[in-house]
This record gives sequence, C-alpha cells and structure tokens, in this order.
Amino acid sequence: MSLAITLHLLATVIWVGGMFFAYMALRPVAAQLLEVPMRLTLWAQVFERFFPYVWGSIIILLLTGLWITFSVLGGMGSAGMHVHTMLMLGIIMMLIFGHIYFAPFKRLKQAVEMADWAMGGAKLGQIRLLIGINLSLGLLVVVIATMGRYW
Repeated sequence: MSLAITLHLLATVIWVGGMFFAYMALRPVAAQLLEVPMRLTLWAQVFERFFPYVWGSIIILLLTGLWITFSVLGGMGSAGMHVHTMLMLGIIMMLIFGHIYFAPFKRLKQAVEMADWAMGGAKLGQIRLLIGINLSLGLLVVVIATMGRYW
C-alpha cells in the first residue's frame, strides 16, 4: 500500500503543482515580458512538454486510487465520504483536462503554426480559465485528502 500512496501523492504533486506554477508564476511573467507571438509560442511548447506528465498523472491517480480503495478500504461501500468526493472531483478534473487537451490546446497549436495570433490568444484564454478551475479543484482535493477522514 505504501507504493500506491507514494505514487498517488507524486502524481498529485506533479499535476496540481504544475498547474500552480504555470498559473501563479509563469503566466504573469510571460504576459508582462513577452509579445503575443512569443507568448503564445511559449505556452504551446510548455503545454506540449507538461501535458504528457498530466496524462501519466491521470493514469497513475486512477490506478492507485482504485487500488487503495478496493484493496485497503474494502471498496466504495466502505470508503468514507471524503474518498467519494475526491473521486468525483478528480473525474471532473480529468474531464476538464481532456477537453483542454483535445479542443483549445489543439487549436492553440494550430494557431501558432499558422501565426493566427488572435485565434491563439482566444484559445489560450480558454485554457487559462479551465486550468484556473482545475487548479482550484485540485487544491480542494488536496485539502479533502489531508483532512477529510477527520471530519
């Protein structure tokens, strides 16, 4: 079980920590220092490198979460409400990420390739909004994970 918990925590740190860094540190600096073409190119390449880690994190979170739930906690019927809430919020986060990846991110890359900066800016704005939502949900899940069983 310690392996499952360790992998689960590492996947969470990679995904939520990456969103926090991108949203709270990289985004404001890039907006302040870079002109639109360079900023959109930067983001397209940053996401291109970060998103495979998110996909890996999602797989690890699902597998280890189910492993812990069914082998340690005795299944969903025995798991506390905090486990159900974490699972629900995690699935919502995964669906939001899937949308980001297959819709606005795909179009952001196309916009950068075509030098369509207006479309790229619009798609980056969508990604920023959705990552902000996912970051908020991710931080909430961390709070629930650490405090939930004590409520």
